[in-house]
Amino acid sequence: MVYHGDAILPSGVSDLAKATKARVIKGEIFGNHQVTDQVQEVKKLLCPLARKDIKTIRCLGLNYAEHAKESNMPLPKYPILFFKPVTAASGPTDDIPVPPMAQECEGLDYECELVIVIGKEARDVPKSKALEYVLGYSVGNDVSHREWQIKRGGSQWGIGKGFDGWAPFGPGIVTSKIIPDPNTLQISTKVNGKAVQNSNTKDMIFGVAETVAFLSQGTTLLPGDIIFTGT
Repeated sequence: MVYHGDAILPSGVSDLAKATKARVIKGEIFGNHQVTDQVQEVKKLLCPLARKDIKTIRCLGLNYAEHAKESNMPLPKYPILFFKPVTAASGPTDDIPVPPMAQECEGLDYECELVIVIGKEARDVPKSKALEYVLGYSVGNDVSHREWQIKRGGSQWGIGKGFDGWAPFGPGIVTSKIIPDPNTLQISTKVNGKAVQNSNTKDMIFGVAETVAFLSQGTTLLPGDIIFTGT
């Protein structure tokens, strides 16, 4: 059986991936739902949202000041937006498939990112109200292939970042009720046990509230839209 669940964590543990049991959540994940007393064993952590529940995968490029500095690029005036197909979404422990065309040359890369999950319909919202439309937050990997993204055909972001399974996120969604300020979070990446990224979301050029407000201008954000916020 597949469930949405509220992780039961041992005392002193905050890593959702270490949960072995969870209380079953019943109802609509983007509507009325409740955490029940029914406890289930966690056998495998799936993508926090089923594919049918994900509406779009929006992503920001060049959204950290240090990243722009190391890339020797000017800070963007507006958020740089691109999309990934829904088939790019996958779970936190799923294998990341590398298709033959991405094996023809080197360039596979990682990008650890804070992920926003939109919880209710948002259009033309002001920055001051933007966080009210967020269901919660997760962490994701904007898997990228630099050769296809930049060199082959020029600025092929949709191809270089959009293969199946190249937007894994999880292990869960942390409600916005317990993260009042998403721009104070430590974020890091390890590859084979080695630290390769270490930053804080306060270094974002466009913070979460500003991002949600901007992306809602003239374009309706829907429950189930997820936003990768850059690396």
